[in-house]
Amino acid sequence: MTQPVRGGMPVILRLPEVLRADNARTLPPLRLSLWHGAALGGFVLMTSIAAGSATGPVPPASVLVVLARWTPLLLRGFGFNILISFTAMAIGTVLGAFLGLGLISVSRAVRAAAWALTQFFRNAPWLVLLFFMIYMLPFHVQLGGLGISIPDWLKAVIGLALPVMANVAEVVRGGVQSIPSGQWEAAESLGFTRTQQLWEIILPQSIKRMIPPWMNLYAILTMATTLAAIVGVSEVVTLAGQVQAAEGNRTDLLAPLYGYVLLFFFFYSYPIAWLTLRLERRYAVRL
Repeated sequence: MTQPVRGGMPVILRLPEVLRADNARTLPPLRLSLWHGAALGGFVLMTSIAAGSATGPVPPASVLVVLARWTPLLLRGFGFNILISFTAMAIGTVLGAFLGLGLISVSRAVRAAAWALTQFFRNAPWLVLLFFMIYMLPFHVQLGGLGISIPDWLKAVIGLALPVMANVAEVVRGGVQSIPSGQWEAAESLGFTRTQQLWEIILPQSIKRMIPPWMNLYAILTMATTLAAIVGVSEVVTLAGQVQAAEGNRTDLLAPLYGYVLLFFFFYSYPIAWLTLRLERRYAVRL
């Protein structure tokens, strides 16, 4: 959008000015609420049932009965997805925080090593990392006289934690660098050391700016936990396939069953995305 100025030369307005322009008020921004999510979720479920009933002679009511019968099993599988996401996010956050501090280190060698590690895992496909962990890590480790088994789900957690670590590192770097340089200069003028400046002044201010992208990353990670089904982890998608087989591979169940699983993730992730948008507006950097 352009606006004429003195002399007849047009200038391009910045995005905030475009949004505040009078002609932009004719299209008010859509503000999503939890009711929008509930309506969309119900629409997806009804559409899936209608699609399933169109593929076979079984009436739609029987599809609902089957979904209700297997809901406890599917919810247990979905709980396993949440456990994987929690564990991978916790490991990735801790490692990513240290890696992010390495990205802003005063040491050039540390910055270079942290940058190389971050770029590698940020640009590596998540599924490839999962397969890499499955085949690289042993199934059984012998420590002295103690034998430790490493289950597939733990390997999946490690494989998912690695890209999370790299993305959290970028979140930390961006949050710290979003603080005005005057904060560093003021702290230095008061006699604070570099470590004191970072831990007592900069990080407390930047944490609130890190929360929205961190929450968004967690929502993405939760949906990515379905990749664990490909490497043999018994999570909700794997169990959905077993339910389909147990019901005789009925074609009318295919769309409703996986649409039902989709709703589990939708109703779990939508409130996170909604809250993320609210926090982004609250903690927006005013220029």
